[in-house]
Amino acid sequence: MTRLAPSPTGALHLGNVRTFLVNWALARKLDWRVLLRIEDLDTPRVKPGAIEDTIDTLAWLGLDWDVGPEIQSDDLSPYRDAMETLATKKLIFPCELSRTEIEQAASAPHRPEGSETRESVYPASLRPAERPADFDRVDVNWRFAAREGAVAFDDRVRGAQSIDVAADVGDFVVWTKRGQPSYQLAVIVDDAHSGVDRVVRGDDLIASTGRQLMLYRALGLEPEPMYWHLPLAVGPDGRRLAKRHGDTRVSSYRASGVGAERIIGLMASWSGVTPDPEPMTAEQFAERFDVTTLPASDIVFKEVDDAWLHSG
Repeated sequence: MTRLAPSPTGALHLGNVRTFLVNWALARKLDWRVLLRIEDLDTPRVKPGAIEDTIDTLAWLGLDWDVGPEIQSDDLSPYRDAMETLATKKLIFPCELSRTEIEQAASAPHRPEGSETRESVYPASLRPAERPADFDRVDVNWRFAAREGAVAFDDRVRGAQSIDVAADVGDFVVWTKRGQPSYQLAVIVDDAHSGVDRVVRGDDLIASTGRQLMLYRALGLEPEPMYWHLPLAVGPDGRRLAKRHGDTRVSSYRASGVGAERIIGLMASWSGVTPDPEPMTAEQFAERFDVTTLPASDIVFKEVDDAWLHSG
């Protein structure tokens, strides 16, 4: 089982579609089942109507699924159960420190300037002397005590990986003061509950895999997924494709008369299916897709790509 897991914090753009399309094509070629899961726990950023728009856009592009759609926010009890288990093992603790306080304490380091997400490293020296054995407060951040040493796994695109979670981010948040699980906890609880054992996503999330596997092992969840981390679609500045690069929303192209086969055709040229864009359906993309010919580096969205979409 694999999953398409869009977040309804805005409309799908071309970078999202490329990842979802490759994921879907792998599933259809290799006879995996596909779950559609809407990851809507980042509630302050969820846009009204975005869930319906996302589902409609995926269907318009020709992608289908075997299970779902499942909505994360419909039931928080599995995440609370996981937190109770982690608390019983004394692997989590409440934390009321702000980011500034964490950085100031013991001159805690942080991610380099220019990274997409600046995240303070929470050092083990800031852990409380005693960790509670109960998950008894939901109005504060809770952190997972990251063990020292590397987390190793084999990525089907990037090969052998080794991530030192303690050094990279330290004790990371698993429950937020909004009363909801963090992405890192929610995704592994959902995947394990749904039987997802094939994860295909952008390689900007490869660092998260170390945290997620650490949680898998702490909770005793099996089997651990196999991972495919794909190179990203980026703008001319080399940063992940986003609204700073102009309007690359699929809904905008659709509204201006660009057909689904044209968008799939551009994705084909970005994914090693064709040397140049040519209109095709999602089914034709899946038939011709070969993960071994997937470009190894990020794909740069250029003005000529936008012009080709509008030229049909």
